[in-house]
Amino acid sequence: MADLLLASSPHIASPDDSRRLMGHMLIALTPVTVFGVLSFGLSALLNILVSLAAAELAEFLFRKITRQDIRNGDLSAAITGLLLALIIPPGTPLWITALGSVFAIIVAKEFFGGLGANVFNPALTGRAFLIMSFPAAMTTWNRPTGSGGFLADAVTGATPLGILKVGETVADVGRSFAETGLAASPDYWPVIKTMFIGYHGGSTGETSALLILAGCFYLLITKTIDWRAPAAMIAATVLGSLVLGMDPLIGVLGGGVLFGAVFMATDYVSGPITALGKLIFGCGAGLITVLIRKFGNYPEGVTYGILIMNAAAPFLNKLIQKKYGFVPKKKPVAAQGGAK
Repeated sequence: MADLLLASSPHIASPDDSRRLMGHMLIALTPVTVFGVLSFGLSALLNILVSLAAAELAEFLFRKITRQDIRNGDLSAAITGLLLALIIPPGTPLWITALGSVFAIIVAKEFFGGLGANVFNPALTGRAFLIMSFPAAMTTWNRPTGSGGFLADAVTGATPLGILKVGETVADVGRSFAETGLAASPDYWPVIKTMFIGYHGGSTGETSALLILAGCFYLLITKTIDWRAPAAMIAATVLGSLVLGMDPLIGVLGGGVLFGAVFMATDYVSGPITALGKLIFGCGAGLITVLIRKFGNYPEGVTYGILIMNAAAPFLNKLIQKKYGFVPKKKPVAAQGGAK
């Protein structure tokens, strides 16, 4: 692990610690990964495998060509590849997935100096590149096939945020869920329950709030992440949705807010290092997400919300500096009894 990364978190003291933390992240991502494969079938599994292989190979070849130490063993490339596969549509063409993974590793990570020096979250940078380059592929969603339909052809379907973005209502989301067999009834709370469990269209790893929260709990109890940025991002999304007249529960459960808050906004390198800085970071990411959802052309704004705050993180670290070894001066004790 690079020196900058080692200095950015009190939990990282050595390369062994970095591997341990990356291992915790992989464990936390396992439930949503398995659920995504069972929900969306073979296409999701192939995308995950291709993204992982492309990320590892890109890092190995780049560092080999540039005569740098080979660091595939630190698991950071694997984390980037897996994260990218989990935040894109499960039916994304494999060559597009591979291209996004290579871009994330080489441009967003290695061009900045490698692990510990990147300004922006690599996986989100790869996704942003794919959104701008292949908007049709990145907005084509698969309806879940179920574990019994693992090898079935994918059926396209809109996401909850996509339905709301075209001017329809929360009731239309419920009717769409019921008509496609994703919910027992179009009523609000059964639909919210379905969204919480995750059986609906969306990116491979972002649909199940239940499993994302389970991963978050694991990361918190192992002290892998700090609670401030995720909590602030979710709270800002809820409050911003209420102010702008959008449903806050669908806003949190129907897109990538939970996944982004837990697995992206907590990145050691591209986020701030102070407690107050993390709170501001999370609030900013949540508010930007809501504003993009409301006024932008794209129904989701998590990617750009976090990336914009990544750019602000160095300024937050300068404005709200953490002083190490600082002892405040004590005020002199006033003389008692007055002068004689």
